[in-house]
Amino acid sequence: MSSSTASVTRQWTTWGPVVAALVLVAAWGRDLPGFAVGLIALCLMTAVLAAVHHAEVIAHRVGEPFGSLVLAVAVTVIEVGLIVTLMAGGGEKTSTYARDTVFAAVMITCNGIVGLSLLVAALRNRVAVFNAEGSGGALATVCTLATMTLVLPTFTTSHPGPEFSSAQLAFAAVSSLCLYAVFVGVQTFRHRDYFLPVERPGQETEDDHADPPSRRDAWTSLGLLVLALVAVVGNAKLISPTIEDGVESAGLPKAVVGVVIALMVLLPETLAAVRAARRDRMQTSLNLAYGSAIASIGLTIPAIALASIWLSGPLVLGLGPLHMVLLALTGVVSALTVVPGRATLLQGGVHLSIFAAFVFLSFSP
Repeated sequence: MSSSTASVTRQWTTWGPVVAALVLVAAWGRDLPGFAVGLIALCLMTAVLAAVHHAEVIAHRVGEPFGSLVLAVAVTVIEVGLIVTLMAGGGEKTSTYARDTVFAAVMITCNGIVGLSLLVAALRNRVAVFNAEGSGGALATVCTLATMTLVLPTFTTSHPGPEFSSAQLAFAAVSSLCLYAVFVGVQTFRHRDYFLPVERPGQETEDDHADPPSRRDAWTSLGLLVLALVAVVGNAKLISPTIEDGVESAGLPKAVVGVVIALMVLLPETLAAVRAARRDRMQTSLNLAYGSAIASIGLTIPAIALASIWLSGPLVLGLGPLHMVLLALTGVVSALTVVPGRATLLQGGVHLSIFAAFVFLSFSP
């Protein structure tokens, strides 16, 4: 990259999040005309691209898997804040918001991001390679968390409906948080080598020759990353009424709104994962995908459990039969994908087919 190009990149990735955040502050709580919605959507996409850039700067400084962990946790923390804010003011009509958002995040990450990354990596290198030990452990964590928090509430009997009792919700929250903490400890310290990209013989990447950014640049990128992610989630919330009106006028299920918003919120991870796959860093893509799913459950459920002390209305967490089938299919197919440590176009196509089925059935259940 030439110095002039690098200078231009630094300029837009610095001012993009700032402008998006200023637009968010100016538009918050206002009735937005059509041109304002278009401007906010443009700012959202700019913030997404800037977030990916700053996440890669941080990843280059701290190395894997810390880089992917930073992006996954940052997105999830802000997403949790958005969920709690919406549920605090929504009453009974938002009783399924946490469930729909978490389930959409799991399907998007485990099928959409994984499938697209496998497709890109296999098209470029014929076979995508990764660490089966790390990916398998991450997948097992995703399946356990999803079952405990999204499937068990449908079958428990202490509380009517697909809901946990207070004691069950507290147990699920503590268990999720503990399991998430164990996973992060294993990923970043005890078995960090399981989550590092697999090097092919003679492989060289641009990262091998580029000097890592300075400590100052890394901290600046971290601040801009957080600002960009706040702008992404906040601007997604601003345009959600327009999406809701469009969904309602089209006669589509309300769950479609959650799917669309989740897709927008997870755009930074999606782009970062695809770019890693293009560089033959498939393990980084899987770290982003499974790490985001684990963080989405492991941080959202404890936060919602704590917030339920003052939130009014029921908290519906249990999935219906249709979504449980999709979740079970995702778990089985994902296990068959990660166990060999190698995947081809076929595995990418299978995951994308499941993701397409999830999106289609969200529109036409």
